[in-house]
Amino acid sequence: MNSVEHAIQIVRDSVKSFSGTEVISLKNAIGRTLSKGVASPLNLPSFRQSAMDGYALNLHDSDSYEVIGEVKAGDPIDITLKPGQASRIFTGARVPNSANSIVIQEKVSREGDQLKLEAEPKTGDFIRNIGEQIAKGSIPLDKGHTINPSSLGLLKSLGIQEVEVVKNMKAAIIVTGNELVESGQTLKEGQIYESNSAVIEAALKSKGIQEINKITVRDNLEDTISKLRTALDENNLVLLSGGISVGEYDFVGQALKALEVEELFYKVLQKPGKPLFFGKRGGTYVFALPGNPASTLTCFYVYVNLLIDLFKSAEHPGLLRVKFPIAQDYENKFGRALFLKARVNNNSVEILDHQASSTMISFAKANALVYIPAEVTEVLAGDLVETIILPYGS
Repeated sequence: MNSVEHAIQIVRDSVKSFSGTEVISLKNAIGRTLSKGVASPLNLPSFRQSAMDGYALNLHDSDSYEVIGEVKAGDPIDITLKPGQASRIFTGARVPNSANSIVIQEKVSREGDQLKLEAEPKTGDFIRNIGEQIAKGSIPLDKGHTINPSSLGLLKSLGIQEVEVVKNMKAAIIVTGNELVESGQTLKEGQIYESNSAVIEAALKSKGIQEINKITVRDNLEDTISKLRTALDENNLVLLSGGISVGEYDFVGQALKALEVEELFYKVLQKPGKPLFFGKRGGTYVFALPGNPASTLTCFYVYVNLLIDLFKSAEHPGLLRVKFPIAQDYENKFGRALFLKARVNNNSVEILDHQASSTMISFAKANALVYIPAEVTEVLAGDLVETIILPYGS
């Protein structure tokens, strides 16, 4: 059986980055990956800018100054200050060309137009110089950067409206199981509400993938083969939920073989998510995910998330992994690697209750997964453990 490390390496070795690109509006760019670096069309700031509320000064040898005007953010005027003169100024406002320092308002006293300094200012205090943050022509965001709210704000501040990004994957979600019912319908004995497709779809959209086909398959081989064939022909990524185990009515494995999907690995020595399949046919990648909800989401975060990042040549593929001290003792009784739902709090990580692969309550409260390798049988409170930081963790 494959180790977690071996399975991850297979994913890394198997994925070829996609070369197709497109130009899109910045408003649609969250989660998308830049296909080339973005050059700044201007200096930021583009003018000498005040970093604080206070007074712009033309320095001289006294601590007394005459206030001759005021500059607010957005004012285009350039007040000419002689040595010993000052102007009221606000954060973000243009600093007069004749000013060479700013004193913050907490360090002065004022009576009428007379200003008294309580601290000696230095040349350049609280002045943001032209291009101090970003110089015109520099590359603030490199190829492979995935647009997040912060980088979107940066690009907007540069006046950029469009970016060139790697073309998105087209993905299909295939859900199997006669026992599954859409929410809103009345449950009959033995039925459950289907949630995996919603979980997978939300996770795909968080990666910037918008073109997602959801397909429901009944538990028979013919329907599984037919719908899987169409999904393989029309998508870059196919995610199957359920039906990959060895039960009498689990037809996914048979359908994958019938359609000549190359098996890259099947089954990983991990909990949850042992019956995980990864393969490809042509340029289409296939994950057959376990049917239990927590197993599905764990496998998505560890393997599918990595594949998507590699496909679009992301700058840092895969979720962030850091070391945190664990808050409690934990025994690994299973002889498998563990991915445990957890919360990072106050520079330590706590394992949550309800770790069963069939329950999502711990995932709903988690902001991390703690990884315990198969060969580790016990960790003690205070030990450093590998912690995978989840996106959108609460």
